Amino acid sequence: MSEDNKDLMLNIDSLYVEYRTDDAIVKALNGMSLQIRHGETHGLVGETGAGKTTTGLAIMKLIPDPPGVVVSGDIQLNYLDVQKATEKQMEHVRGSVVSMIFQDPMTSLNPVMVVEDQIAEVFEQHEKVNHAEAIKRTHEMLELVGIPAERGKEYPHQFSGGMKQRVVIAMALAGSPGLIIADEPTTALDVTIQAQVLKMMKDLKDRLGTAMLMITHDLGIVAEICDKVSVVYAGRVIEHGTLEDIFDRTRHPYTEGLFNSLPNLRDRKAMLKPIKGLMPDPANLPGGCPFHPRCNYVMDICSTERAPRVYRTEEHYVACHLYNADNIQQGGMIQRD
Repeated sequence: MSEDNKDLMLNIDSLYVEYRTDDAIVKALNGMSLQIRHGETHGLVGETGAGKTTTGLAIMKLIPDPPGVVVSGDIQLNYLDVQKATEKQMEHVRGSVVSMIFQDPMTSLNPVMVVEDQIAEVFEQHEKVNHAEAIKRTHEMLELVGIPAERGKEYPHQFSGGMKQRVVIAMALAGSPGLIIADEPTTALDVTIQAQVLKMMKDLKDRLGTAMLMITHDLGIVAEICDKVSVVYAGRVIEHGTLEDIFDRTRHPYTEGLFNSLPNLRDRKAMLKPIKGLMPDPANLPGGCPFHPRCNYVMDICSTERAPRVYRTEEHYVACHLYNADNIQQGGMIQRD
């Protein structure tokens, strides 16, 4: 069920990443597979600790080593084998092929440099232009993200949270990358500013034809901006499909639980149905399907065998024992309210 590789901006295949310390081995990614086409917006959804940020860092080849170790798996980024790429190659790739927007913009900006110099560095590094030309392009980029060019001479502390995030987005877009990784980019923003930033990111992505990996735990953001969605649990995609597949034809019990945990705006008296228990300790994952201790549909096989992918369509698959041949024949499909 592989997609046409020539159309892929990113192809992650069976990626395993561990963080090894003296106390434990933390299994952050456990067979992560992900594909993003050129120009597509792909949502990576899951609870804290599911492995979303580690996936983004692995694409950028920024897993801290030590303690992080890429045990096995492949990452193909626009035909580049990331695992075999040298640091010099990655220095060129970061910014020009792929950029990452982190959730706290203040940690991404140098507090003692004016913002226009920070953005100009991207142009100077990747397009080899002189400083004057880089500043000119920086002013154009600031205007593009809704910041007056004259504010480029200000320092990060002089900007609000939403404006700082716009600066970071301008910096990410400056090298015209084919893929932007947005790691919870609106977490630190209030709801009104969050909506503005999301709209701006969507408009810029469409205008520039950039692919995007939107890492988030917020299903509202996914509904607003994403074309495809991968639901992650314990370092592995357990359900993947189009936006309509995931929202309207939910299959995995965990995905079902995520939707049932949302408030029902049509029925204010309706009680929330939270997923019982907590995310498993990645240093001590349960056997079989890692979700089985929290699952309302658990069967004996769930605690002993890892569930294979079962495809509903060419695009929509689920990794769950409920969908093996016997259960499908018995009509064992999950329906959510």
